Amino acid sequence: MGLADLGFVLINAVVLACIYGTLAIGISITWSSVGLINLAYGFIYAAAGYGAWMTAQHITGNGAMVLAAGVLTGALAGLFVCALAFIPIHDKPNFPVRGMIATLAISLIGMQTLLWVFGPLSKNLPEIFGSGSVMLGDTALTADKIGNVLVSIGFVAAVVMWMRSSRRGLEIRAMMMNPHAAAIVGIGVRRTGFYVMAITGAMAGLAAVLLSQTYYISPFGGLTPMIKGVSIALCGGLGSVQGAIIAAVILGLNEALTSVVLGGQYVLITQFLLIIVILLIRPRGIAGIVDRAREA
Repeated sequence: MGLADLGFVLINAVVLACIYGTLAIGISITWSSVGLINLAYGFIYAAAGYGAWMTAQHITGNGAMVLAAGVLTGALAGLFVCALAFIPIHDKPNFPVRGMIATLAISLIGMQTLLWVFGPLSKNLPEIFGSGSVMLGDTALTADKIGNVLVSIGFVAAVVMWMRSSRRGLEIRAMMMNPHAAAIVGIGVRRTGFYVMAITGAMAGLAAVLLSQTYYISPFGGLTPMIKGVSIALCGGLGSVQGAIIAAVILGLNEALTSVVLGGQYVLITQFLLIIVILLIRPRGIAGIVDRAREA
């Protein structure tokens, strides 16, 4: 492998880590704060992609507006899932399993609805970040890759800062650290759930628009990103933003390296082998702490 190939692999690894890491952090925050493994992310992701596409087709092709439309649609889809699958059942027995089944059902029904409304043909979005490029040694950095990295890092940093400085953000962090103690001091689970689902839905929407610069939008296009996001969240350790970032870098590097050396058809195979190895060594994930907190 030459220097140009190595640079290509590293750049693709960083881009994939940023996009999938955004998804995984959202999944991790949802689980650790409201105790829900949200399998409706596939639907939220696809709905956000179509929201951005409709904006580009009928309102404006401006990249910033298309990106904002995708994020907003993702947030609204997150609120929809919260109202349908979290609020009615969060205080029922065996909520984690009920929640998984409910969100999986929403995802499947939602994607079938998107197929019925938009048809089976894939859609593509306009270039969000332009078509320029700069050379870094022997490797070309295209505008979409630079934009994907900067926007995803900036968005996640803004969410983390909001969670550290705002009242609602601190309530979510309290729920992540100890949901029982948070409930005792009066932090409302339902109200917190709406904030959590809106924010994490927006993160899924952002990932959908950014990844659409490489892949087309389709009704079932959110399934693979959702699987990768859940896998990264599990490997990183549910409840740990740092763990999700580390796992995203590792799995992003694996995907980029496998695509170049073996071919894209082997990506999922090597990825799941790597996930199994990580979970055998670290059953709670790379930095998993939430299970201990919930068991305490």
